[in-house]
Amino acid sequence: MMRRLAAGNWKMNGTAESLGEAQALASDFPSPDCEILICPPATLLSRMAGTAAGTAIAVGGQDCHVNPSGAHTGDISAKMIADAGGTYVIVGHSERRSDHGESNAEIRAKAMATWSAGLAAIVCVGETQQEREDGRTIEVVRGQLEESVPDGATRQSTVVAYEPVWAIGTGKVPTLAEIAEVHADIRKELTARFGAEAQEFRLLYGGSVKPSNAQEIFGVPNVDGALVGGASLKADDFGMIVAELERA
Repeated sequence: MMRRLAAGNWKMNGTAESLGEAQALASDFPSPDCEILICPPATLLSRMAGTAAGTAIAVGGQDCHVNPSGAHTGDISAKMIADAGGTYVIVGHSERRSDHGESNAEIRAKAMATWSAGLAAIVCVGETQQEREDGRTIEVVRGQLEESVPDGATRQSTVVAYEPVWAIGTGKVPTLAEIAEVHADIRKELTARFGAEAQEFRLLYGGSVKPSNAQEIFGVPNVDGALVGGASLKADDFGMIVAELERA
């Protein structure tokens, strides 16, 4: 049976003292009814994996290189993330697409590299404000989905996160009907490619998820959890979101 997933993306935030937030979250949820994941910056990955060892908290990376090793200064590979104790890698986040010019083809390759290291990929898709205003949301998300999710994806290896670019860190959130429309279409497209197993792929919503709106978002069909940014940095806030997911 599908376990819902609350994933926290710490982005470029956190130092050693932030490990206390993971410890507090683990203490609050010793045996949660959903899966809890924190993706800290690479500098904390190994230490957080140690902190989370023996708890219900999983740890992952925020990005990886397409190659397992090599002359790529400043990059880390999925193999390194696995070695540090990670079990997931976020690929294709809109901030990687925009800040680093990552293409769908590169994101697809990163997802495959993640699988090769024995990890699961969280593949992000989402439209910009202009694309939504132009009525192209479904077209854009379908294109990203088709070109970013590799053939051979399974429910164990792949999670899809819908994150409208204009909602990330802005406080703006799509209407529940808008979220439902996109998630239903993602489910339909995945089913067309991967068959009945696609009903078990976890589809996350991301973009200004916070304790005050989590309950209603988790009530939307085909929303199987959340990819949470700023609200995942503090155990109190993230814990309230996790608690809402448990109740959903």
